[in-house]
Amino acid sequence: MSDIWIMRIGHRPERDKRVTTHVALSSRALGAKGIYVDTYDPVLEENIRSVVDRFGGDYSIKTGVSWKEAMKGFKGKVVHLTMYGQQVVDAIPKIPKDEDIMVIVGASKVPAEVYQRADFNVSVGNQPHSEIAALAIFLDRFTEGKALYEDRDGKIKIIPNERGKTVVNSE
Repeated sequence: MSDIWIMRIGHRPERDKRVTTHVALSSRALGAKGIYVDTYDPVLEENIRSVVDRFGGDYSIKTGVSWKEAMKGFKGKVVHLTMYGQQVVDAIPKIPKDEDIMVIVGASKVPAEVYQRADFNVSVGNQPHSEIAALAIFLDRFTEGKALYEDRDGKIKIIPNERGKTVVNSE
């Protein structure tokens, strides 16, 4: 499978810090390579880099990135998550797995130009809900759940078990 990148549009640091953090964490856990955020936010960058440092993996974050420039320069397919798009079950088989994809996730109203420029406008349900949920469902289905339990060679490793908490810290 090729690389998956996330483009977060409309991030407002004073209002969206938790939601955008969860968009980044969810995308990382579900196999994305990195996230671009349109608004410069060094605190968000520091928080995500800290998670990557502790839990491992190859995930990057860059804030202050223009969505227009990111889309224009991207060499792959652009998937825009919107409740107005084609149903996820119908869209996934059409999205190539041998090309990089950029998944656009909006915080506020997304400009109409995004709909026009996207290769795929995909809906995860047609009712209002969280962009975190939409991204998680899309990525899980697109990757067929393969990233959920990947070993990322981190300093901290969680060992799944039925009861209790098993945490291995290599430091």
